[in-house]
Formats: sequence, C-alpha cells, structure tokens
Amino acid sequence: MTRSPYELSTPPDVLARLHPRLSTYFGAIPPGHVGRGEGLFDVVGTPRRWLWPVLAWFARDAVMFPVWERDVPFTVENRPARVGRGQAVQEVRVAVRAHRTFRFRSGSRTMVDAITAGPDGLVDHLGRRGRVSALLRAEVDAQGPDAGALRLVSTRVSFRALGRETRLPSRIAPHVTLVERFDDDADQQRVSLVLSAPLVGTLYRYEGAFRYEIAPDTGRG
Repeated sequence: MTRSPYELSTPPDVLARLHPRLSTYFGAIPPGHVGRGEGLFDVVGTPRRWLWPVLAWFARDAVMFPVWERDVPFTVENRPARVGRGQAVQEVRVAVRAHRTFRFRSGSRTMVDAITAGPDGLVDHLGRRGRVSALLRAEVDAQGPDAGALRLVSTRVSFRALGRETRLPSRIAPHVTLVERFDDDADQQRVSLVLSAPLVGTLYRYEGAFRYEIAPDTGRG
C-alpha cells in the first residue's frame, strides 16, 4: 500500500494539520510491516444494562460487547488489506484492518473493523463480515484544545444483507464520533469513541491511551 485510506480520501490541507506523531498512525503501513499498539482503556461499554441484549447480538460479529468496565488493558493491530464491496465483490478497495483486543475481567474479546477509501470518503466496515458501515467525515482543528487531533464523524450508516446495502434514515441512524489525539506530556496517543442514537443518547463508548509503533511483521499477534 503506497497510500493509506486516510491519505486517499482526506484533503491534504486537513492531513497537514495532524500532530506529527499521528501521521504515523494514519499513514501507509510499509510492505512487510504491521502497526501495533498497547495501552489501557479508562472505560469500555455502557452502564445501561437494558442495552446489553442488543450489544450481545453485535458481539457475535466482533463489533461491540455487552460490558461496562474500567481500566481495561488492550492491544491494537493494524494491517494493510483489501476489502471487496458490491455485488459479487466486484469492487476491491484499499483498507486498513484493525483488531482491538480488550482484556475484560470475563476474558479477552476482539473488535474487528476495516477502514476503506470509498467514492464519498472514508468508510468504516464494522465486524468480521462488515455488515454495518459508516461513512466518516475527517476533521482536524488548527487551533484550540483539539489542535492536531483527528476527529471522525459519521454522516451515513448503512446495513448490508443478502448482497444489498441499505442506508439507515438519519432520524434513527446511530451517530459515531471518534477522536484520536497525541498527548505530548504522557508520550501517548489518546482515543475516544462515542456511539449515540437519536432520542436514546449514548449507546456505547470507550476511551483510553496507548503507545503505537510500526514494526516488521513477524506473523505474531
């Protein structure tokens, strides 16, 4: 991969405002290498237990989990990939596939997603089968408390079944906000994700910090 999905779909002037240490995370992964990180999530999940049966359904496809835990150790592994979309997988897109492994008290669980550069911008395909996808708008502030941080905001959510992709109406579609920033004082990357829905509010979230590097791919992980 010569350019990452972020570089293929985000205007250069937006990427130029990124913190230099984030450029490694969102840049292309060289051939024969893999991106690996390790850290601690302050919180994962939701304390609203009435949502847990719904989250359990998403857990089957490694999207999110019926939990509410604090101080959760985790690892992340990013690998270059290609993702097929459309009927009969006629379209193949450059992607970065991520595996985030959470070490919950009840055992380890892995979240899977793949970021691609689509015709309309960044698209995040969630889960092992990518049945749920979100079109994302990338924003980077030049000034202020979030200067240099990448903020990804969903503008469309779709569900794929039986070879067809259906866009969810905005009045019911969940909303995703992901912020990645670099903390110079702690020498760590900080991440925050919030999934919310109209009328309901926050459905799921996680936030924490980790250290990340691009390393030769030895096949482990």
